[in-house]
Amino acid sequence: MAILPNAIAVTGPQCRACGTALSVSFCDLGCTPLANAMVKPEDLAGGETYYPLHAWVCDSCFLVQLEEFRPPDAIFSDYLYFSSYSPSWLDHAKEYAEAMIARWGLGADSRVVEIASNDGYLLKNFVAAGIPCLGVDPARNVAAVAEAAGVPTRVAFFGAETARQLREEGVAADLMAANNVLAHVPRLADFVEGFAILLKPEGVITFEFPHLLRLIEETQFDTIYHEHFSYLSLTALEPLFARYGLRVFDVERLPTHGGSLRLFATHSSAGHEETRAVSRLREDEECAGLRGLDVYRGFQAKVARVKQGVMRFFLEASEAGKSVACYGAAAKGNTLLNYCGITRDLVSFAVDRSPHKQGHLMPGSHIPVRAPEAIPETRPDYIFILPWNLRDEIIDQLSEARSWGARFVIPIPEVTILE
Repeated sequence: MAILPNAIAVTGPQCRACGTALSVSFCDLGCTPLANAMVKPEDLAGGETYYPLHAWVCDSCFLVQLEEFRPPDAIFSDYLYFSSYSPSWLDHAKEYAEAMIARWGLGADSRVVEIASNDGYLLKNFVAAGIPCLGVDPARNVAAVAEAAGVPTRVAFFGAETARQLREEGVAADLMAANNVLAHVPRLADFVEGFAILLKPEGVITFEFPHLLRLIEETQFDTIYHEHFSYLSLTALEPLFARYGLRVFDVERLPTHGGSLRLFATHSSAGHEETRAVSRLREDEECAGLRGLDVYRGFQAKVARVKQGVMRFFLEASEAGKSVACYGAAAKGNTLLNYCGITRDLVSFAVDRSPHKQGHLMPGSHIPVRAPEAIPETRPDYIFILPWNLRDEIIDQLSEARSWGARFVIPIPEVTILE
């Protein structure tokens, strides 16, 4: 059986960006295991540790955040997420590299540094173009994969100290990439300072992250999990960047991860001019209420309605004798299943393309994870897509499922059964 919550917060309930005491609740999802803490069947008897999953909003800078219950090295030093198992994400990385090389004129005399470089999925595109690169990632297991692919990688948590060490070694960046890592950093101020230290005077940083505005508008509560310490907007980030002499000068809105932002930042003294896209984003966030508290206080009720719909689907499928398989042992899926109380009593199994997850049990729900071939072998009636942001890619991969009458189910922003 799972053990009771026994964690003690490492930090107090204070904003990690500005230090203000946190008192306004955004979303309380109860207690869950770490979303990427897959369980080996032989270890199940030892139980799991559950931690509060409660997001707060700072009433000063409007950063949405979790408290820190596990230090980063307990989460990220040996990691089971490998970026290269998503074809659409690989395409996204290739397109990014081509665009950055063209826009900034990068070549053999340039230096690209990626923070949280994972298995080299992105930097390998710069390496192939003959551009010197360095990845920085705390997970030794994924860094080893990157090195084997020809991507030089420093195993370290990035921050001001690591940046100073790299500068002493002669490393300075023309382009720094930080894709989906800002949310994973508990010591956000130290992390941002590191970019200011390592970036050349006219260098450019690109930060990609799921946009808090889209999370709220589409009730994407399942993107809240312990590995994501913060939930980000331009509203919350601009004052933090300014504290370390950085400013945002351009922005792109992306479809990835259910709706993301790519911010272009540089030193305050650099010559890059601010585009109209930045001021439009500021206006959109203000109009949506991100500079007031009402929109944050109303989110919990929206989450409760999605939970009711998910529970209703699984119970009705079970009562009708229909089989359900989940696609994707994703972190967001674990948040959704645990919050909604869905276990292996209601789900036959889940499948995932990553061999690092196959043969494990999903945390909390204990649903077994198998290879994707299990779906055509068992022919379930419903395929419940947990990484809903990849729905088109997954449905295309499983197009043969329609031959036996299987139907795809999408949980967010509300349960939808595709005909």
